[in-house]
Amino acid sequence: EVQLVESGGGSVQAGGSLRLSCQASGFTFGDSITAWYRQGPGDECELVSTINGNGTITYADSVKGRFTSSRDGAKNTVHLQMKTLKPDDTAVYYCAADIVNIVTVVSATTCRDVKSAYGYWGQGAQVTVLS
Repeated sequence: EVQLVESGGGSVQAGGSLRLSCQASGFTFGDSITAWYRQGPGDECELVSTINGNGTITYADSVKGRFTSSRDGAKNTVHLQMKTLKPDDTAVYYCAADIVNIVTVVSATTCRDVKSAYGYWGQGAQVTVLS
């Protein structure tokens, strides 16, 4: 059974830092694209960052320069280092891997729908940034 287990969420004051981790079992991150999404108080699901199989990393404009994604092949874990956090970063963060439906990935707006486009999806980690 494949599992993506997230850790590292919590509450932090604005300007602070947190690091999220997503460890996979039964699946190797380097074999496919890995993504971080977040869902804030509304329904919209925002793509935060991606790491593709060859290690190329992308970021949403809203987090560029503040968030850093990385992959640890030895531990089969991906990390999302978040710095200079803002209240607008408050959300549930999800890691996802292995796109199975690219059309849905592009068109979906809620995390519930985006989830169906990936083979594997983490349980979510709450990040709360206090003003």
